[in-house]
Amino acid sequence: MHSINKTARVAALLYLLLVPLGFFGIDMIALPTGSEDVATTANEIMASESMFRLSIVSALLVQLVNIFLVLVLYRLLKPVNRNMALMMVLFIMLVVPIAMLNELNRIAALLLASGVDYMGAFSTEQLQALVPFFIELNQYGIAIAGIFWGLWLFPMGYLIFRSGYLPRIIGILLMIACFGYLIDSFAKILIAGYEGDVVMFTFWGEILLPLWLLIKGVNVEQWEKRALESA
Repeated sequence: MHSINKTARVAALLYLLLVPLGFFGIDMIALPTGSEDVATTANEIMASESMFRLSIVSALLVQLVNIFLVLVLYRLLKPVNRNMALMMVLFIMLVVPIAMLNELNRIAALLLASGVDYMGAFSTEQLQALVPFFIELNQYGIAIAGIFWGLWLFPMGYLIFRSGYLPRIIGILLMIACFGYLIDSFAKILIAGYEGDVVMFTFWGEILLPLWLLIKGVNVEQWEKRALESA
């Protein structure tokens, strides 16, 4: 197998790894906050403490995988346009610290729900009242991170569209997905109680790309031609 197709397969596996990690680490974070009663919310978190902690770890692993993924994709796509490929890397490298630091909000919620001894100056009710606040703050942090999760898709989609060694339709779908993330992120901040999920209708490029890379790989002849032109 040509080395660039090995690179494509690695990128595919890393991208597909984000699906279970992202679902468990990000999409499940609202699971223990279904009650308006702050005491019930805190108790639900403690009742599923291990799952809650695993969800935090999973969200952190998403960011680590993203670092390796974007570096592999950079090698795959830089022959098309080095500057656009660097922009793709930049957006992911910006979102990683934002998303990882945002998990401190969930750690704070967990500590408050557990009623840590060194916060004995506050009553249990006062501590529990802060739990939903930090969970909600985490949601807003995800909205901010979502801006960059969207932005990195645009240069990647552009590079794929212009590449000649990957299907143009995947590039178009990735650029569309960019706007899905941006709409959801800014709507969450601008509209109180926003519960929309535009990205659920625009994410198809993120599924098709790893599947294509895994099954078909890239057109090696066209990739080598691009690599020679950019050398």
